[in-house]
Amino acid sequence: MNGESLTPHNVIITQLKQQLPEVFTEGKIDWEKLKVTLGENINFSNERYVLNWAGKSEAFRVMQEPSYQTLIPVEEDSVDFYGTENIFIEGENLEVLKVLQKSYFSKVKMIYIDPPYNTGNDSFIYPDRFSETKEEYQKRVGDKDDEGYMTSEGMFRRNSRENGQYHSNWLNMMMPRLYLAKNLLREDGVIFVSIDDNEVHNLRLLMNEIFGEENFLVTITRRTKSGGGSASHHFAIENDFLIGYSKNKDSLGKVFVPYEKEYAKRYAYEDESGRYFWDTMERSYTATTPYKIEAPDGQLLEGNWFRSEERFLEDKKTGDIRFVKKNDGSWSVQFKQRMPLGKKIRSIFSENEFKSSQVDLDGLGMNNIFSFPKPVYLIQYIARGFLQESDLILDFFAGSGTTAHAVMQLNKEDGGNRRFICVQMPEPCEEKSEAYKAGYNTIADIAKERIRRTGKKIQKEIAEENRKNKEKLDFDKSNEDIKLDTGFKVFKLSVSNFKQWRQSRLHDSQELTDQLKLFIDPIAENAIIQDMVYELLLKSGKDLNSRVENNDGYYLIDGNELAFILEKVNEQIIMEVLSEYPKKVIALDRIFNGNDQLKTNTALQMKDAGVEFKTI
Repeated sequence: MNGESLTPHNVIITQLKQQLPEVFTEGKIDWEKLKVTLGENINFSNERYVLNWAGKSEAFRVMQEPSYQTLIPVEEDSVDFYGTENIFIEGENLEVLKVLQKSYFSKVKMIYIDPPYNTGNDSFIYPDRFSETKEEYQKRVGDKDDEGYMTSEGMFRRNSRENGQYHSNWLNMMMPRLYLAKNLLREDGVIFVSIDDNEVHNLRLLMNEIFGEENFLVTITRRTKSGGGSASHHFAIENDFLIGYSKNKDSLGKVFVPYEKEYAKRYAYEDESGRYFWDTMERSYTATTPYKIEAPDGQLLEGNWFRSEERFLEDKKTGDIRFVKKNDGSWSVQFKQRMPLGKKIRSIFSENEFKSSQVDLDGLGMNNIFSFPKPVYLIQYIARGFLQESDLILDFFAGSGTTAHAVMQLNKEDGGNRRFICVQMPEPCEEKSEAYKAGYNTIADIAKERIRRTGKKIQKEIAEENRKNKEKLDFDKSNEDIKLDTGFKVFKLSVSNFKQWRQSRLHDSQELTDQLKLFIDPIAENAIIQDMVYELLLKSGKDLNSRVENNDGYYLIDGNELAFILEKVNEQIIMEVLSEYPKKVIALDRIFNGNDQLKTNTALQMKDAGVEFKTI
């Protein structure tokens, strides 16, 4: 019911859709397909197996455009800012991925994302074009109308099924992000993407294109409901999927999920080859080998043995076989059953295998705050198979912060030091939602609070475990308390602290004059020194956990890797910096304040000391 009368054209199109649905793409006729269907002799141009959609070339262009933004620290939102190695970034994730490219290229072991499923009710930014001016961008996406007034749609737009480019919009959103994400993965890195039936077909094809079909790992099916799925008029939709790819399968090697502590208790003995328990050689089932074994008293034992005779003789030589005399005087032949590395990662999960994802939030006192969060156990299970004790995981659709929760919980369970980077857009919470009523203005606010509460809960549990350990009679006083990183640094995507030169859209002499002033002082008017430090860190290829030492007049980064002189300069400061033997020094040009002699002498001194020197 759209208020329009039915036309002959509408009738014909409707009939054609019923008879020839294959010639329609996103509601429009594909004329080449129609001609082929009607039997005409036609050759498709560039005929090949490829995924194509409206706006793909534009999406490539968007991906390749450089970012002129930066990340600024927000200490007041953080927990243990200077001690933690976990990171939460609030900002539009395409820009954030661009900002991270230089510092985190090939450093991430695992990526997990839970993007919009494109159900017809999802809101996301599309299409992405950041080369426009802010005014142009706001007009095009609906932030402002032609007269410049703000509209109600804002940044986050609903991708309705009635949209003429319904699937294309989703692909245009996903494609550049996945390409940029691939750059951040290590050669042995992996990526997992949650999805449902709406786009699973397109996601597989898209990831085949980006990661290579040969690097496909698995489609994990997760049951989400029991008989109550209502997403379809014809079937109860009760599951979603987790699509996994590696960056380079040849570099990945074998993958196992380590056994839980309770299971490992069975392997009570340990030698130089690892943990084991004594298992009986005799078996009753058919997968055995019959032969005679000589007991210590010379008796020949006949039976169906678990291992071949050749393997038995080898194990006997190495001490991996023992004979145990039973109460009735007979012999039990036993071998060392070694604890395997782990179990293969499963590809099907039933609903009752782990607690509800909502229970994870309820346990933090955040009941009904976020709809459809992913279960902590699901991400934790996958991470156990791929993340070693100090690896880095990235989630750039962080949602309520489940990935951060899972990483902290996993570290608590096995004493690891895995680190996370979570990225979440400041998507507004609906005013009628429970989250908004509870004081959360954005989804990012929910995620940050969840991570804080998770950290506090885990630290409380650790304190209790430490207390119990100290009460044990056999407690070794030299043992240290269990320690765990449950903090996180918060950064926000922001405009650069340095003015940008625009080579286009200069319409008059005044604009050109304003641009030329950049050569005099390129520092933005409201720039803050600490923000500049982190921007220069990123632009220099250093990561956000680099050690920053603030001295009087200069900053040292990771010891003597890098030095910044940003606030003031004199001969004493230059000598102090040189005494640290930095590899590179970056200084603001304006702090020399017209003292060309000091600047020239500094450049010569740096050159004589073998230090790379650059002014901005």
